Amino acid sequence: MIDIRQLRYFMVIADQRSFTRAAQALNVAQPALSLHVRHMEADLGVPLLVRTSRGVEPTESGLILLRHARVILGQLAVAEEEIRGQASDPVGEVRLGLPATICEVIAVPLIREVHQRHPKIRLRLAEAMSGYVQDWLKEGRLDLAILYNDIPESRIASRKILQEELVLFGSPSLAAGRGLPPAGTAITRALAFEMPLILPAESHSLRRLLADQAQAMGRSLTTVFDVDSYTNIKALVAQDLGFSILPRRAIEAAVDQGQLIFWPVSDPALMRSIHLSIRKDRPRTNAVAAVEVLTESLLTSLVTSGAWIGTRLFTGD
Repeated sequence: MIDIRQLRYFMVIADQRSFTRAAQALNVAQPALSLHVRHMEADLGVPLLVRTSRGVEPTESGLILLRHARVILGQLAVAEEEIRGQASDPVGEVRLGLPATICEVIAVPLIREVHQRHPKIRLRLAEAMSGYVQDWLKEGRLDLAILYNDIPESRIASRKILQEELVLFGSPSLAAGRGLPPAGTAITRALAFEMPLILPAESHSLRRLLADQAQAMGRSLTTVFDVDSYTNIKALVAQDLGFSILPRRAIEAAVDQGQLIFWPVSDPALMRSIHLSIRKDRPRTNAVAAVEVLTESLLTSLVTSGAWIGTRLFTGD
């Protein structure tokens, strides 16, 4: 008979994709974890994990067990909170996924707010390109996430919170050779899309957004490199290897240092939406609800205070 402890161990192993990392996270000896998995496989009569070049991954049967384990453990967490009367003082772990550019803006103030208001909540932030964050939310490895696009899945609820301006940017020397207008001057989308661009891969939401915008104009993007790292994109642009299109906030420091210059895009402006997304196929603990409220409140205040340049609140228009 499988017990709650074994389900918890199995979920951590599957999430970490490694017995070694799971043992460290759980503070349990690795041989003991392996023994628990063997007992579970013997009880169920099927293999649950398989070793691959990327670590251990759930088998088809393991994925079924993992899906049910998340629901069971989530319901247990809710029951524990209700029994302890934690509505006004939530307890537990909350896993929030953040795209890299948003993490730079919100991570420190959010950690501080959660710690000050709800010291019993353990907030875990997972930072990556938005495509990876979206996949983690779909896989159930996150409780909520800030994303650049809505996820059309019944298991996930998304609310559009903000809109963020995208700008074309490049190095001063490369811009001079292209005959572009002075930095800060608005340019058309057509001109922006004509530039040799360094962008994330086609699976990335930003790349898909720009490709769709170009296609609507009867154009296609001219990309010279596909790079799934904003840091490396900015470094390549600074070395005169092309231009790129990113949120203004992402290049602010490099612009201040004179390494990069940018041009707003008009007719109309290039904007992307920022959504707060949460799993709705599992019980929402008081801790998750508290972090959700603080996250939305902080996003809003960063915009209204002017601390997050190039953004505006979504009004439903």
